[in-house]
Amino acid sequence: MKKLMSLLLATLMMASVLSGCGGSGATSTPAASGSAASGSAASGSAAAGTGATDSLTFSTGGSQGTYYAFGGVLSQYVTSKTGLTITAIESGGSQNNIENIQDGAAQLAFVQSDVMSYAYQGTNLFKDSGAVTDFSTVADLYMEQVQIVTTNPDIKTVADLKGKNVSIGDAGSGVFYNAIDILGAYGLTEQDINPTYQGFGDSADSLQDGKLDAAFVVAGAPTTAITSLATTKSVYLVGLDDEHIDKLLQTSPYYSKYVIPAGTYEGLDSDTTTVAVGAVVIARDDVSEDAIYDFVSTIFENLDAISAQHAKGKELSVEFAASVTSVPYHSGAAKYFAEKGITVPTK
Repeated sequence: MKKLMSLLLATLMMASVLSGCGGSGATSTPAASGSAASGSAASGSAAAGTGATDSLTFSTGGSQGTYYAFGGVLSQYVTSKTGLTITAIESGGSQNNIENIQDGAAQLAFVQSDVMSYAYQGTNLFKDSGAVTDFSTVADLYMEQVQIVTTNPDIKTVADLKGKNVSIGDAGSGVFYNAIDILGAYGLTEQDINPTYQGFGDSADSLQDGKLDAAFVVAGAPTTAITSLATTKSVYLVGLDDEHIDKLLQTSPYYSKYVIPAGTYEGLDSDTTTVAVGAVVIARDDVSEDAIYDFVSTIFENLDAISAQHAKGKELSVEFAASVTSVPYHSGAAKYFAEKGITVPTK
């Protein structure tokens, strides 16, 4: 009899555990430096209008990049104002974030607009592994500038990078493809430089130690890694000229011309013209409409409060958020934008 009761109790406990994992197929796999929140949000609705309690994991980026810092601010703010519990985790950046979304290790993620397009169409980074289409756009938040950082004042143009030691991002990363695009616009290839494949933090350390002549950093400026470097060494940003920007845009229309203003970094005493891609939040398709609606509406109805916590908040706008055309929007985001008189494409 005792054995029968024990078996019955164990069965009931196992059923309880399984029922708490969510039925959407998303996993709760630990990712990067934090643990993913449990399950996808498909089982409920969010708090702002509906009072549910979804738990979502937000895959951001490296600890010295803008994704991580701003993603943490957004996660904490939305969590404090709704029934959603959003956990921001560190990651390897855009490609890793797509993988986390695909695997169910995250329900929300930051991605560069170009990498998002690569994934959805199965090109470049995703040429071998194939297209990933089980995600949707939530909002385009701000522009990520292609920043070519150097501590050598004699490096003034991209052409000056020839023969130099240059970090072009982690191998196969979005930054890598941005660097190849920029070099190509100036008639250079990967073989024309001495390439190093490093992330933002390692690149900054290598610049500090004199191991690199320049590094490509694609992130919202000011970027933590560059800001820290500028406190110990003089830093310069290599600008792009209009002729080569126009050439780049002909083959890669997902870039936009952008001017980084003087004073963005300590000692940066003049504007720098470059190009930028969008920093987009995406979500798994199986996250509930109400959860994404509450995520988007909480952010864009509280811009002043978010701006007070992070400078990127000042760049947010509903119009820009709804400007993505390469990947359809999640129905929860579309619902919010419709209330603002903006129609976005959905699946």
